[in-house]
Amino acid sequence: MKSLLRLLPWLALLLLPLAAADDPALAAVRHADDARVAASLAGDRAQLAALFSADLNYRHSSGLINDKAALIDHLTNESRYLSFQYEDRNFTSASPVIVLMTGHCRLKSESKGKTKDLHLSFLGVWRREGETWRLLAWQSCNVAPGKP
Repeated sequence: MKSLLRLLPWLALLLLPLAAADDPALAAVRHADDARVAASLAGDRAQLAALFSADLNYRHSSGLINDKAALIDHLTNESRYLSFQYEDRNFTSASPVIVLMTGHCRLKSESKGKTKDLHLSFLGVWRREGETWRLLAWQSCNVAPGKP
């Protein structure tokens, strides 16, 4: 019996990733983020407004900081995403109403006739507001050439 009790914590650690994979909140945030990327690529102002929190704090890799209104204007008028691809994207439940999203992505954007190819490392914070998950914060930085 003592052997079984000693194994229980290890068994719980092994099963924790399986439980997280089935977490409905993580699946809902993954779906919301997929919709955010699609709306960003399409320049869909209404969809972006529905997916961004009113309290949004978005920090671009360039250092530019936007609130919700400024980011929507930026994505629909000033700049546009030509492509957006995740290399990896991980979700961690921080609380019942907060999910952290980390990873790396590559994107191509166009602004004022200039095209940029970006390789980013990022942290996104999603918050459940009522029944809807909305992006609360984003911060990214450029990954140095030759680095994973």
